[in-house]
Amino acid sequence: MTGASRDAPRWDVEGRAWPNRQCSRLVETPGMRWHVQAAGQGPVLLLLHGTGAATHTWRAMLPLLAQHHTVIAPDLPGHGFTRGRPKLGLTLAGMAGALADLMERMDAQPALVVGHSAGAAIALQLVHAQGSYAPVIGFNPALMPFPGLAARLFPSLAKILFVNPLVPRMLAGIARIPGETGRFLARATGSRIDAEGIAAYEALMTSPRHCGGAMEMMASWDLESLSRLLPRIAVPVLLVHSTSDRAIPLGSVEQAARAIPDCRLEVLPGLGHLAHEEAPETAARLIGSFARETLGEPA
Repeated sequence: MTGASRDAPRWDVEGRAWPNRQCSRLVETPGMRWHVQAAGQGPVLLLLHGTGAATHTWRAMLPLLAQHHTVIAPDLPGHGFTRGRPKLGLTLAGMAGALADLMERMDAQPALVVGHSAGAAIALQLVHAQGSYAPVIGFNPALMPFPGLAARLFPSLAKILFVNPLVPRMLAGIARIPGETGRFLARATGSRIDAEGIAAYEALMTSPRHCGGAMEMMASWDLESLSRLLPRIAVPVLLVHSTSDRAIPLGSVEQAARAIPDCRLEVLPGLGHLAHEEAPETAARLIGSFARETLGEPA
């Protein structure tokens, strides 16, 4: 086994107690081997997690949504138990292209795409690039550049950190400190999530490969280009933000909502950046309501 393999989360070790493990499968596409969770029947609902997460972020929502939909939730490239690399790297275009290959391989045409944080940006890029009518829901979406000087400094800093192979190992080492993953999530997101969720994040964050994938994704992000794309989004969009989100300011989500032609913004009081994990029933209810409104699904 190579050092890179040992550094990656292992399905037979870290994945033994993975949420909704019975729904997991491996799917091969050119250059990729995906870990995907799929369940239910009905219109296809594609779930895209954010930077640093994986399929576990939908652990409580997946069974709820599978009552009325075919739910497909992959680990994105560079994350979790997915292996391989998109042809265009971990850029927005690279991620969207790789997901299009995955949907073709699974013979699935998403009727609705849901993304959390950076996953919302990928969802919009995917729908726009494919020219499909698939409404998009973004929970706590990361769609706008950082304000002021940070807009220029952050991508450069992420690139510098990413090329240093010691940084992912250092971050993984910090995550191994007992209780540190839970403390970090509370500090960074403003959310309080359950023990199962913290354990899954810990399994990921103690992996140098997963940390490196998350850092490369941040280093490859071009939110300036995405912000210019927003006025050309041709499908209905629902953005859901929360008042205690410490990662993304409400003002940036309001700005994105104004830029998208057919967009509504819902604000959830008292929840953090992981609002869909804190209140999965509320998140699932919003998805169901939006699906009925935009796709004419029965109540």
